[in-house]
Amino acid sequence: MYKTVILDLGRVLIHFDFEPGYRSLEQLCPYSAAQIPRRIAPTGLAERLETGLVEPRAFFEELREVLDLRIDYKGFCVIWNSIFSQPLIPESMLAVLAAHYRLVLLSNTNALHFEMLRERYDFLLRHFDGFVLSHEAHAMKPSPEIFRAAIKCAGCLPGECFYADDIPAFVAGGKAMGLDAVQFENLAQLQRDMTARGIRWEE
Repeated sequence: MYKTVILDLGRVLIHFDFEPGYRSLEQLCPYSAAQIPRRIAPTGLAERLETGLVEPRAFFEELREVLDLRIDYKGFCVIWNSIFSQPLIPESMLAVLAAHYRLVLLSNTNALHFEMLRERYDFLLRHFDGFVLSHEAHAMKPSPEIFRAAIKCAGCLPGECFYADDIPAFVAGGKAMGLDAVQFENLAQLQRDMTARGIRWEE
């Protein structure tokens, strides 16, 4: 029944946490870690970066003004990419999935993050057949546009796709497009959901 497995990136494939980045930035600007996201949110900068409407260096220059940052672009990139940590799905599981299904990554992300991810986490990403990324698709989950791009990348009917995401609204968006979508809570839960569907994830 299932031909493609679609996985989210952040907090599904790899854990991330913005707080360490905010704590690093607060040392370089007049705002606290708690104030930083509140300063950024009204500008729409993050959304523009994640839909590819602003280039990374232009994003940095605008952000530097918004936060009165005292840092250069290279130093900022180190902090910006520090949010990612341990994998949540083991490479061995991805290898088995990739041997039996088309494996697609579907993520709201940006060029700065994904360039680093391709280098640091290539041992995971190399198992994927396709990447549907918001900054390349110029659309973010839960918009229908990015799900249509994911279904096209899957190369099969929506009902033949199993999709896991940690955000309930994104799971609902996937279901609205016909995907068999579940909310990711932890690895054991994901494995149970796959087993219940007859999706092969172990040798």
